[in-house]
Amino acid sequence: MQIAGHTFLITGGASGLGAGCVRRFAADGANVIIADLNEVTGTALASESCPSVRFVKTDITQTADIQHAIELAVQAFGSLHGLINCAGVLHAARVVGREGPYDLDQFRRVIEINLIGTFNAMRLSASAMAGNTPNEEGERGVVINTSSVSAYDGQIGQASYSASKGAVAAMTLPVARELAKLGIRIVAIAPGVFDTAMMAGVSDEQRQGLSAQVPFPPRLGKPSEFASLACQIVENPMLNGSVIRLDGALRMGAK
Repeated sequence: MQIAGHTFLITGGASGLGAGCVRRFAADGANVIIADLNEVTGTALASESCPSVRFVKTDITQTADIQHAIELAVQAFGSLHGLINCAGVLHAARVVGREGPYDLDQFRRVIEINLIGTFNAMRLSASAMAGNTPNEEGERGVVINTSSVSAYDGQIGQASYSASKGAVAAMTLPVARELAKLGIRIVAIAPGVFDTAMMAGVSDEQRQGLSAQVPFPPRLGKPSEFASLACQIVENPMLNGSVIRLDGALRMGAK
């Protein structure tokens, strides 16, 4: 599927990996809907980009919000052709810590946003894309979800995050098999350590330590590199039903 002239909904698009995708897709001629809770950064990003970029305040766990974002895409640009799910949260806590067992409400929150929110946006977007006129390859749409290397190499304290991202990875193949008859592809990206807002609270020493764990290149990933892979997924029709690690050969240790 070509990027230019097509419309993409990007959740979590106001910052980090999502913002990297917004900038790249807009530069490549796409229409973009930024779906995020952060109105300040989302509006600013839409303003700095081209007129084909719009912002809509969106909580991905709320069906009405996602439906509104999809309706905006259709009203503004005619149809929706792709979804890039980047919205998510990170939370670290031990199952049994100094203050007792893991807070179950916090565990539910991570699952609700990272997994159920991702699925919510996917199911509604796929339903909208199913009505598109297929291209010469029979494609009607593309879904890109964000998993994580923590789905495979979860560290101590990452039980909720690893569970949520592992589930995102696990549902990729069955959903791809189901949506194949509709001409909709689904691929997940499992990034390693990237320089995003989630890293904002990390000290320089911790940042250097994380960078040193990456075999090559020995640094944090860039949102633009995530966006570059997302573009390749959209443009290459044979990429379907897979989870692609984007991690510089990183394999996380226990701590």
